Amino acid sequence: MRAHLLILLVAVWTGMLFGQSTAPTPQAPKPQKAPGTEEIQTEEVGAPQATPPPVTAAASTVGSMDATQVKALLHKLWLTDFRLKDLLAQVHPERWKMPETAKKSFGQTLENLQKSLAAVEDWRAQFDNRPDSLYLGFETYVAINAVLPRLEGVAQSVALHENPNFGGQYSQAGNQLFDLQQALQPHLAFLLKNQDGLMLAAQTNLAACQSTLGYALKDKNGRATPMRNVAPVFKGTRHAHHPTTSANSAKDGEGKGADPTKPDGATTKK
Repeated sequence: MRAHLLILLVAVWTGMLFGQSTAPTPQAPKPQKAPGTEEIQTEEVGAPQATPPPVTAAASTVGSMDATQVKALLHKLWLTDFRLKDLLAQVHPERWKMPETAKKSFGQTLENLQKSLAAVEDWRAQFDNRPDSLYLGFETYVAINAVLPRLEGVAQSVALHENPNFGGQYSQAGNQLFDLQQALQPHLAFLLKNQDGLMLAAQTNLAACQSTLGYALKDKNGRATPMRNVAPVFKGTRHAHHPTTSANSAKDGEGKGADPTKPDGATTKK
């Protein structure tokens, strides 16, 4: 019995000691800072990063044509021009039954149409040699504009006074000419857009260079130095000749020279 009680006491005592060793150790309280001495949290600002260069959009190639395509289009334009000249050679307004005033008006329209076709061929040939020229392409486009309304008037007169089928051939050639003009227009717009982009880039670069140069030369020129007023000297002017002064000089020379009453070589004795 005593042995059982002794074992029980030993077990209880051991448990109490184990519980004390595993109990959490109380943490010491943090010292409180005096009011007004607390550290203020500030945001750290780093050095600014380099700004990446602006992304430039790729140039649009919609409507652009290479030199081979432009030359092929201009060759079709030459064929249409040649066809129109051939049709105009077959018109005989002198055989038509119409008033003389109408004949004269039609003759004037026919002459202006032939001149317009010659202008188209002239600009077309120059543009064919330089297919990347915006100026020559524009002049070719404008020259076609001068042909189309006159050609339509000639086609109506031919269909009315000569043969409707023959007048339809003029209209067909005019439609082909108009289609070629419309096919040329996107290429001209592309060339014009490129020229505008180059001009804008040049102006932007010039403005940036001026700004950079102005900042670099700031406060380095110093103050302006005043200049002394100097009377200008005009070269090539003639001074006025005073005859009285010359006469007086001659008289003074005569007075200071030898005595005219004495012969040459005579000396005066003291």
